[in-house]
Amino acid sequence: MTNSDATTTAANSSPLARSATAGFAAGALVGLLGGLVGLGGAEFRLPLLLTIFGFAALSAVIVNKAMSLVVVIAAIPARLTAVPLADIGDEWTAVVNLLAGSLIGAWLGASWATRMSSKTLYRVLAGLLVMIAIVFSAERLGTLPATDLSEPAQVITGVVAGFGIGVVAALLGVAGGELLIPTFVLLYGLDTKLAGSLSLLVSLPTMLVAFFRYSRDQAFAVLRGNKRFVVAMGAGSVTGSIVGGLLLGVVAEAVLVPLLAALLLYSAVKVWKHT
Repeated sequence: MTNSDATTTAANSSPLARSATAGFAAGALVGLLGGLVGLGGAEFRLPLLLTIFGFAALSAVIVNKAMSLVVVIAAIPARLTAVPLADIGDEWTAVVNLLAGSLIGAWLGASWATRMSSKTLYRVLAGLLVMIAIVFSAERLGTLPATDLSEPAQVITGVVAGFGIGVVAALLGVAGGELLIPTFVLLYGLDTKLAGSLSLLVSLPTMLVAFFRYSRDQAFAVLRGNKRFVVAMGAGSVTGSIVGGLLLGVVAEAVLVPLLAALLLYSAVKVWKHT
């Protein structure tokens, strides 16, 4: 089955599992998990959309992207007030550097996703979930190598890194914070709190580009066909993220990180085997 066939089927079907209540509950759980580690949780939401709620690969990515966009927009006021605007303004060159690559990567990533067969896209999504689990664990446990590059090399590396992040974010339907934050920390030497705020400034335009590209594909109809479910899950994701953010630090990262990494790896296996 091609992606077009699968996404059309998903958009026209209405499983009982896709109720507004189930969507809100799942979104809240995902948001809570992400909020506990300072992320939006989209990497945990995608496997649920695929395996529990029965969305085809491309449809799940588009739905995930829509909800990630809502979560990022909701998070911007809180994150920007948590860091002085002067500090954010001082690092505008780093933001522009990553954006130069991420915007192109987002457009191409979304284009590739719409052209892949469902089977190929499932395999790609599974592989990316494994990569996210590895990067997430390495960054949280402090095992990623620091960089000390000259300015020209830093700029080139930033564009390349931004391009890769844009591709991954478009393919998974995520905001990309799990990759952007360690990039800001390791490549530009910023602290994690500032990196988290700056990541939103890169994520939002990058997501909008991918979202616009997806809107040109017939699979975009999945949002109209599942409007109540998408709205409810988006609301649950925002609510869960807020609660998780308030509980940030309550659970030790030494316990939480391995559990979430294992969850991502388990999800990757489920997605790989999914039909």
